Amino acid sequence: MELYLEWIQEYLLAIVAVAIMTVLFFHYLVEKDTGVKLSKRYRNSIFEAQSKVFLNATQYLISGNKDLAIKEILNAVDINRETIETYFALGGLFRSNGEIEKAISIHRSLIARENISESHRLRALKELAVDFDKGGFVDKAVETYKDVLKINRDQFEVIQSLCRIYEDVEDWDQAYHYRIMLSKVGHNNQAETISHILVQKAKIYFEKGEFAKSREDLEDAFRFAPSVSAKILRLRVQLHDGNLEQAKFSLLELLKEHPMYASFIFESLEEGFKGAEDDQEQYSTRLSMLRDYFLELDDSEFLSSPSVILSKVRLLKSRNLLERAYKIMEPWVKDHPHTSQAIYSEYIKLLIDLDKSSEVVKYTKDFLNSFHQSLTKHYCNECGYNSDEIFWRCPQCHSWETIQFRWKV
Repeated sequence: MELYLEWIQEYLLAIVAVAIMTVLFFHYLVEKDTGVKLSKRYRNSIFEAQSKVFLNATQYLISGNKDLAIKEILNAVDINRETIETYFALGGLFRSNGEIEKAISIHRSLIARENISESHRLRALKELAVDFDKGGFVDKAVETYKDVLKINRDQFEVIQSLCRIYEDVEDWDQAYHYRIMLSKVGHNNQAETISHILVQKAKIYFEKGEFAKSREDLEDAFRFAPSVSAKILRLRVQLHDGNLEQAKFSLLELLKEHPMYASFIFESLEEGFKGAEDDQEQYSTRLSMLRDYFLELDDSEFLSSPSVILSKVRLLKSRNLLERAYKIMEPWVKDHPHTSQAIYSEYIKLLIDLDKSSEVVKYTKDFLNSFHQSLTKHYCNECGYNSDEIFWRCPQCHSWETIQFRWKV
């Protein structure tokens, strides 16, 4: 996927240039058939000159020389200032070359033209919005994207851009609004993403202590899709409300469906919230009881997951229950000789704590022979983005629930 995107980025402008040449050729044939008031020789000379210019520009783009490609397209503008496609190509080149102000100037001049079709004016407005977006002028980009939607609401790419911007700035009300709009004009199911957005809203209310609003948004999230983040937040709400038995059932359900999220669950449950001191103390007590329940789970289905094993071991170590942790890890490591480096690392640290010197030497040697350093705890399985932070929405490719777990060595 990443290589494919790099190829698209590298050759996109070259493809655009070839497309523009095709458009120019089409306009040439139309003018020829409809009797434009120019001599045949003059029309032929314009077309031949522009074709040569665009061929040169395409060669420069393929070789990666955007500056020379821009010069060639500027020559095309000088040859015929009435060809709209040339200006669009030039604006796109300026933008891709980081010359945002020049791109903005070109697209604004197109919008201001009197003799331009409404479809071209709308396209220029969209390009101007992209200029602002790429240039980091977020407020202007949003305003311009919205101007496009005032003219034509069925603009998938525009709505998608607004979704991305509002999700980036964590304006979840607007993000929800435009995701709903996107679901109406696009073919992709947005239910999972909308669920995540509603969970983000519910989470903010929960942490502020506005529990009624939090429950309302959480219920809406489940109506769209039972996302992992929704299930984890439901656990927090159940603990707050004192529904310990229900919380145990929810934890069991989560671990059966998504065992790799075992550590995420307890990290999320430890996040604080505003409320009465007694409420927070009761929450902590219930959370401790839920941890005890998790530690007592002895189902082989759960114990086949390395994430569950490590979560249990680290919880036991935090309580200084080293012998219990050893009884869990020792058979796992023997039964899984090619287990992850993280488990080896955790096991060696546990052996050191228990002063089991001979075993430390043996497993340290095996560990060092296969050692590769892990840089971060989490990564995105779509684009490879790395982070120690939990992210339900990838900051790089903007995909939801693509996070994968990598135990940090």
